[in-house]
Parts: sequence; C-alpha cells; structure tokens
Amino acid sequence: MLTEPLAVTLTVTDILETLDVPYALGGSLASAVHGVMRATMDADIVAALLPEHIAPFVSQVKNAFYADERAIETAVRQKTSFNLIHLETMFKIDIFIAKTAPLETAQLARRIRQQVSESPPRHIFVTSPEDTILAKLVWYRNGGEVSDRQWRDIEGIVNVQKSRLDVEYLRRMAEQLNVADLLDALF
Repeated sequence: MLTEPLAVTLTVTDILETLDVPYALGGSLASAVHGVMRATMDADIVAALLPEHIAPFVSQVKNAFYADERAIETAVRQKTSFNLIHLETMFKIDIFIAKTAPLETAQLARRIRQQVSESPPRHIFVTSPEDTILAKLVWYRNGGEVSDRQWRDIEGIVNVQKSRLDVEYLRRMAEQLNVADLLDALF
C-alpha cells in the first residue's frame, strides 16, 4: 500500500515518464528509501524539463494540482525550481530543473529505478544513496549547518547503506561541492 505522499508523487512522476522527461526523486523521500523513514511535508524531484515539455506537463497536472504556468516557464528558462500543490491533500512537490552542474548531472545519470509498492507493483527513479547524501550535505551547509533533521537523514542513509556506499565517489564529489569537511565529520 502506498503512502499518501508517495501516491501523490507518483502522479507527477508518471506524467514525467509519459513525456520522456528524465527525473529522480530526491530529498527526504529518497533518504527514506535509502535510510530511515520520517514524516515529510513535500517531495523533491530533479527533472530535465525543457521548454517543449511545459504545455503538455501543465495540461496533465492542472486537474489535480495547483500549477503556475508562468512560474514553471521561468523555472525551466532559468534552471531554478517551481512547486506543485496537490489540490486534494495540499501535499507540495518541489521540482528542481536539472542544471549542468556536477551534482544535478550525477543525480540523473546515477539514478536508481526503485520498486516502491508491490501491490500494485510501482517503480520510481530515485537519486542514488551517494547523491542523496551529497545533496543533503549541500543543503545542510547552505542552511547554516543547523538542521538536525538533514543531518539525521544523512546518518540514516550511511547507517543503512554502510559498505554498499561508493566512498571514493562520495569523497571526489564532496570535494567538488565544498562539503568534504562535512563528509569527513560524518565518517
């Protein structure tokens, strides 16, 4: 059985898949897949939306979500983010337009197809455990290094994934993202 946040998120990822838009679920839902489950108020998705996807995307989400087409156009053009609000549940989905920066490129290139439900069988692309850790380290740093929730998510992934993590990749990317000191503190 799907949780409500995941069911709402799958509505959006199904649309992205229909439009052949590469995406990956990140944030706290990805850290729950790779680490420890916790309640969340939103879903974060990295997506390679292009201008030609905007009209069909808006057309498909508009009945179930509040979607500001101008905000979506601006986000796609400027490679920033926009959000959708599910009208029935008020669950928020933040969509980050993929940039050519190393982390966003890696998140899509290294994404993992993950089964999230057996009955019915459902799959979703999720950022790898390593890329989830790196993104959360960047968020932690940018947020003034005070978010216990972000740090616990990171620790949860490390504790669950342990020896399966690609530590060499983590160290190389952490250096590029200027979070190597945080990664060292984590390990």
